[in-house]
Amino acid sequence: DKPQRRKKKRADYLLRHTRDFKIAVVEAKAKYKKPGDGLQQAKDYAEVLGLKFAYSTNGEGIVEFDYSTGKERELDAFPTPDELWSRYCKAQNIVGEQTEKRLLTPYYHTPGKSPRYYQEIAINRSIEAILQGKKRVLLTMATGTGKTFVAFQICWKLWESGWNSRGEARKPRILYLADRNILIDDPKDKTFTPFGDARWKIENGVATKSREMYFAIYQSLAKDEHRPGLFREYAPGFFDLIVVDECHRG
Repeated sequence: DKPQRRKKKRADYLLRHTRDFKIAVVEAKAKYKKPGDGLQQAKDYAEVLGLKFAYSTNGEGIVEFDYSTGKERELDAFPTPDELWSRYCKAQNIVGEQTEKRLLTPYYHTPGKSPRYYQEIAINRSIEAILQGKKRVLLTMATGTGKTFVAFQICWKLWESGWNSRGEARKPRILYLADRNILIDDPKDKTFTPFGDARWKIENGVATKSREMYFAIYQSLAKDEHRPGLFREYAPGFFDLIVVDECHRG
């Protein structure tokens, strides 16, 4: 009647381009084995972690599998960090030094709390999609897997890196939208506290425009028989990013 955790997977080596950006996994086998004997294991880890490069080695030979090309090859030496990052950017269509820096902007770190591996995947893939100019991104995550935390880290990275939809020299204006006050007040007062005075809740029919991190429920912005629709006070494109929590409800 009770679920059981399976034994944890443990990669031999996890390569990070920066502290917050994993890029490859390496499986090391004994010298008497073939260089490629650990490749399937490395590929399994790479798929779980959402990585593009998997390596297997016996200390003498190296075998690489590149998920961006689907090719497997033998190498004499491991690629340099810069070479691997360059290949990653080319495969993911990440163009320009500024875009690269924004993708690598650090998470907001609190002592003892780091993103779980699946949260890192969600954050980094969302940031990539936004930087590539995609207008809509859908994150499907189970209850209890930290959707609010992921949303916060996405907003933080874009805010810290100075990204905005128009390429102007300013912080982005972000709207966090939900259908109930508790889904707005709790994140605003807890998870999003690092934004400090940039936070603002849109309510009471007042269209404040001087902040950067906005929170609102649909009802406070919508038009009905009693209200003309506060959303009309905000120009199209005023918000650079809109996060819709529990979007299946709305």
